[in-house]
Amino acid sequence: MTETTQDLAILEKLKDSQNRFFNEIGKVVIGQREILDHMLIALLSRGHTLLVGVPGLAKTLLIKSLADVLDLSFKRIQFTPDLMPSDITGTELIDIDPNTNQRSFRFYKGPIFGNIILADEINRTPPKTQAALLEAMQEHKVTAAGHTYGLEEPFFVMATQNPIEQEGTYPLPEAQLDRFMFNLKIDYPTTGEEIEIVQSTTASVPLELGKVMSIREILSYQDLVLRVPIAENVIEFAVNLVSATRSKNEFSPDFIRQWVDWGAGPRASQYLVLGAKAKALLDGRPTPDISDIRELALPVLRHRVLPNFNAEAEGMKVDDILNQLLDHFAE
Repeated sequence: MTETTQDLAILEKLKDSQNRFFNEIGKVVIGQREILDHMLIALLSRGHTLLVGVPGLAKTLLIKSLADVLDLSFKRIQFTPDLMPSDITGTELIDIDPNTNQRSFRFYKGPIFGNIILADEINRTPPKTQAALLEAMQEHKVTAAGHTYGLEEPFFVMATQNPIEQEGTYPLPEAQLDRFMFNLKIDYPTTGEEIEIVQSTTASVPLELGKVMSIREILSYQDLVLRVPIAENVIEFAVNLVSATRSKNEFSPDFIRQWVDWGAGPRASQYLVLGAKAKALLDGRPTPDISDIRELALPVLRHRVLPNFNAEAEGMKVDDILNQLLDHFAE
């Protein structure tokens, strides 16, 4: 990164914003530091995030708290089996002018028109409605009745999914999953954290969180991420790691050929590099290294690698396969 006076000032402001971010969210969210780190990295990288966890692990609270500390508009979409695409994007209705009685079509924007979108239980709605998010997530725009409407920047979709209840759900297609930068798994809190959660939620009045970042600041941080330099060998490591997840790649290890049907595409390499740049900035480093790629490999790759029947028969989960691949690249 060219250390101009302006960039150094933005970097200093980012460090201050990061500290205030965790101080404010820490008032209502106990633990989950790694998840919050990844959510912040995704925001700075212009990526979307899928949070997977059983009910009661504060997935919605995490996202709502993120929206509360950022000076951004927040919309929540509760995905249900009867949700229609127009319920997300918006619809055209006939308006009647009260003075002239003249009729005209007017587009009423749906909840997708916001900065932070919570797609709650995204796998509970049919593929037709899930697909309504595709254009918005990728192109940051919505097309309705032949007209295209741009979405306000920054635009950040955070979806939740319950991994246990499969009855009445519709698994996200690979094209939809690939739009998410991260697939984050939320685990149960430790005993100490759970005691603190129970104490804070059963005895005190809910706190109002202060704003820590404005729209202008977030956009400047996102632009700064793009200007971070990265060594060629780090990019090569990211690309080689992603390529090795593909069973038909001649350089893939034997266990990938044995356990994987489909591997990750080029978007995974892009997100690994972008995420590594954002992580380096948040850590106060001028450029990322291979360790950053390794640390982001699981959340970037786990929803892009499709294990086959052999892996299922041998009890190999996608995280197990990816960890073995990371060990292979450490040799």
